[in-house]
Amino acid sequence: MTSAILEIEELTKAYAGSGRRALDRVSLCVWPGELVVVLGPNGSGKSTLLRCAVRLVDPDDGAIRVAGQDLARLGGAELRQARRSVAMIFQQAHLIRRRTALANVATGALGRHHDLATALGWLPRAELLEAGRLLDRLGLLHLAHKRADTLSGGEAQRVAIARGLAQRPRVLLADEPVASLDPQAAEDVLRLLDQLARQEQLAVVCVLHQPELAVRYAHRLVGMRDGRLVFDVPATAADPSRIAGLYRAEAA
Repeated sequence: MTSAILEIEELTKAYAGSGRRALDRVSLCVWPGELVVVLGPNGSGKSTLLRCAVRLVDPDDGAIRVAGQDLARLGGAELRQARRSVAMIFQQAHLIRRRTALANVATGALGRHHDLATALGWLPRAELLEAGRLLDRLGLLHLAHKRADTLSGGEAQRVAIARGLAQRPRVLLADEPVASLDPQAAEDVLRLLDQLARQEQLAVVCVLHQPELAVRYAHRLVGMRDGRLVFDVPATAADPSRIAGLYRAEAA
């Protein structure tokens, strides 16, 4: 059996000064080719889980293994190198507004370049060519020369995903990537994440607030409440009452 690409084991994170746990011994494995959607109410720990997984937030305890390497034990240059295996997509695309979609995608590759020219904003020709190939593969080549500030929300989010792929990651994390999109654009983004998991054999973890989208596109559903994992089931076996229970005030 193929090994899990992302292994989160007993991850714990307490809110500073309160002692209350944002994550309470959470464990999760994601295999290549999987799209796992994390559901739960605000404050359940979903976003903290993703931010700890890429070490934007340092966990208090536990392991975060990507292809067997524990990011929770790394620092400095070793962490920067390992982090390139994990791409993060946020609710807002955070594109460089005055640059083209092509240039924005190419910036995802800059972690592989450490020279003065790239530090000043120059993009290597080879990375621009690769960015064009990525846009073409994702059906976005028609956007290549459009400025980022002229893109629709859905277009910008898909370009942000292409930028993440320019890192050449093995894990793709998406934190509420469709929260500000209209229904059709949201469908387009979830369809793309599903495609990337299946065709590129990425391990994809996506936080959503839309259970109906999750059931349609996820391969597995994970439910969180009060920093704890409540369920982890195949999407085809999801119980609507358990999903609804995550959001009921009395569920606590």
